[in-house]
Amino acid sequence: MFPLKDAEMGAFTFFASALPHDVCGSNGLPLTPNSIKILGRFQILKTITHPRLCQYVDISRGKHERLVVVAEHCEQSLEDLLRERKPVRYPSYLAPEVIAQGIFKTSDHVPSEKPLPSGPKSDVWSLGIILFELCVGRKLFQSLDISERLKFLLTLDCVDDTIIVLAEEHGCLDIIKELPENVTHLLKKCLTFHPSKRPTPDELMQDKVFSEVSPLYTPFTKPASLFSSSLRCADLTLPEDISQLCKDINSDYLAERSIEEVYYLWCLAGGDLEKELMNKEIIRSKPPICTLPNFLFEDGESFGQGRDRSSLLDDTTVTLSLCQLRNRLKDVGGEAFYPLLEDDQSNLPHSNSNNELSAAATLPLIIRERDTEYQLNRIILFDRLLKAYPYKKNQIWKEARVDIPPLMRGLTWAALLGVEGAIHAKYDAIDKDTPIPTDRQIEVDIPRCHQYDELLSSPEGHAKFRRVLKAWVVSHPDLVYWQGLDSLCAPFLYLNFNNEALAYACMSAFIPKYLYNFFLKDNSHVIQEYLTVFSQMIAFHDPELSNHLNEIGFIPDLYAIPWFLTMFTHVFPLHKIFHLWDTLLLGNSSFPFCIGVAILQQLRDRLLANGFNECILLFSDLPEIDIERCVRESINLFCWTPKSATYRQHAQPPKSASDSSGVRSSTPYFSTECPDPPKTDLSRESIPLNDLKSEVSPRISAEDLIDLCELTVTGHFKTPTKKTKSSKPKLLVVDIRNSEDFIRGHISGSINIPFITAFTAEGELTQGPYTAMLQSFRGKVIVIVGHVAKHTAEFAAHLVKMKYPRICILDGGINKIKPTGLLTVPSPQI
Repeated sequence: MFPLKDAEMGAFTFFASALPHDVCGSNGLPLTPNSIKILGRFQILKTITHPRLCQYVDISRGKHERLVVVAEHCEQSLEDLLRERKPVRYPSYLAPEVIAQGIFKTSDHVPSEKPLPSGPKSDVWSLGIILFELCVGRKLFQSLDISERLKFLLTLDCVDDTIIVLAEEHGCLDIIKELPENVTHLLKKCLTFHPSKRPTPDELMQDKVFSEVSPLYTPFTKPASLFSSSLRCADLTLPEDISQLCKDINSDYLAERSIEEVYYLWCLAGGDLEKELMNKEIIRSKPPICTLPNFLFEDGESFGQGRDRSSLLDDTTVTLSLCQLRNRLKDVGGEAFYPLLEDDQSNLPHSNSNNELSAAATLPLIIRERDTEYQLNRIILFDRLLKAYPYKKNQIWKEARVDIPPLMRGLTWAALLGVEGAIHAKYDAIDKDTPIPTDRQIEVDIPRCHQYDELLSSPEGHAKFRRVLKAWVVSHPDLVYWQGLDSLCAPFLYLNFNNEALAYACMSAFIPKYLYNFFLKDNSHVIQEYLTVFSQMIAFHDPELSNHLNEIGFIPDLYAIPWFLTMFTHVFPLHKIFHLWDTLLLGNSSFPFCIGVAILQQLRDRLLANGFNECILLFSDLPEIDIERCVRESINLFCWTPKSATYRQHAQPPKSASDSSGVRSSTPYFSTECPDPPKTDLSRESIPLNDLKSEVSPRISAEDLIDLCELTVTGHFKTPTKKTKSSKPKLLVVDIRNSEDFIRGHISGSINIPFITAFTAEGELTQGPYTAMLQSFRGKVIVIVGHVAKHTAEFAAHLVKMKYPRICILDGGINKIKPTGLLTVPSPQI
């Protein structure tokens, strides 16, 4: 959108026609209210941008089918130029073919396929009437009532020269005769009665009049979109007078921001559309008792009340005052509107209220999202960073760790997912019209997908859903449509409602990263492996809960498949998904496991107190989940989880350096290492699914063990070591081999608890020299090391039974460590 500049924002309201309450569609569901239909169709108007057109900004739906439209508003109009004060009489500008059609109403509440005559050529007629009025300096048809005007316009079919007849009717023939010949010729073209003979706008632009005028105006070229193959900086030019770049201290910086941003901030600052309209008496209310009908039939039809005058169309536009917003931002300095991208403190620009802004950054997310000044700074910063995408990709990641401003969420998600290239050309090339077998299932799923949202429940939303989902299915022939894909599509479509190509591109980038091979025709092996790893994560972080759920047989297969197949979009409303995914997109493919564990921990007390049947009922209608707490705890769980603990054989293979397309890879949210390190001899090995299911605790790789123990590796296994600020060990290594093997060589700092004598017959830990040390490490990562996989798995399972958290097994056992030269031998006693 263009900057606000000298324009203002205006609002006007109207009512959509109400539908009968007792009428349902062919699917048995209530018909979509007309206001929702209008709301969906309106969205495309927001994409029409031109310097000489007023920009539509927003539409909101109120009670009783009321709609309020917000648009760029200019106080001066053509009427002002004509020095008259009457509203525009719309029927006077209608083309004859539109008038002849009359008011078309569908019967039996069934949508009609009848084509409408209104179109570009009708607009050419309207343009001709406007030009005629400007030329003669008066309004047409003022002496006639509406019906007489319409009849007069239809009789123009019988005349030879429309221009002469109109001039004679309004007593301005002398003025018309004095017009230049090329202007008269243009008017005749525009006011050609038959649409078949009337020129189209493109043909009209070839007229000599426009060729003479057009050089006086700089042609408008729509800027290249963020995600396209076009060069966004190809047409940039500096002003001839560089000094104009330096703005005065009292400059109106807010007017330089886009209309969309100003309106968003206006709402945050307390702007209320209905209140503004009520103050101007556009919306009038009366006591509810006065609205009761005198008679009411059982079918809902009422009698005895006259039509409320306030429900009639009033095309008055109310100017929205920006005083409250400007007052809210009065302490924001000019430097806040032009942050330095290379400055480490760029997210907190200096201003008179900088201390307040810094304090706001520590507040809960929901409060930050409602703070006008804070959102202004975040929006401006993200706007500049996104304009420099992909070159500022790493900085976008850095700032997204703080938070993502809701207004910039759609583009920011696309940047975090690495969307690039000519996405519109790719999307347009996909056949979305030819029938395919999954069409029926898509049609069934869409009316059930997040239909509480007005935008997604509109017919336009359904059509966009259909196209994006079908595009994904057609463009991924090796995958199939599974129920839940519609829920996965919903957040992307909502955020990019007017950009289907970007919604499709985001979904296409999201699925391989987090749901790799989940949509295979036979995905049972992928799902089973995923759920097994999730079970191990529950045992790793909350052994008490894991023990209870296993005892009552409440396994993840019964509740977690919809969670992960839809990445929680099937169980949470959109506003919660936005906050959840803001963090999810910063983590790698294992982060969803931590989200799942965090959800269970919020329900922990109720789960521990109930049996199988009660747990089933609990999850059939999931209780309210605190998403901010869920995100916070998920991050903590992720930080405690060794990277290889969530290894999956069927996860997306790591990308090689050659796949990065010249763009630097971004680090994940919670780690300073690469998200997908290349596989080495010390990495985890794949094991059969049945073996994986038999192990309660997760395995970790030798690579992770070396990293966590901060050991130095020799030879070709050398990996970087990290310096720590604290000398406290991060984990405890428990070697369960017999003492003789332990003495021959063991990992430095490990303790020896032989498996054969470790536990009593009752399953308790045998008291020994290292029992106290094991107890002291409760809550930290404990790695079980041995040379028999079955023994290490059983030892770990015993500790989990004893409610020891963060228990894991070294993949490959001690044999994986031997070639590294890291095993130490104790010095002989003298």
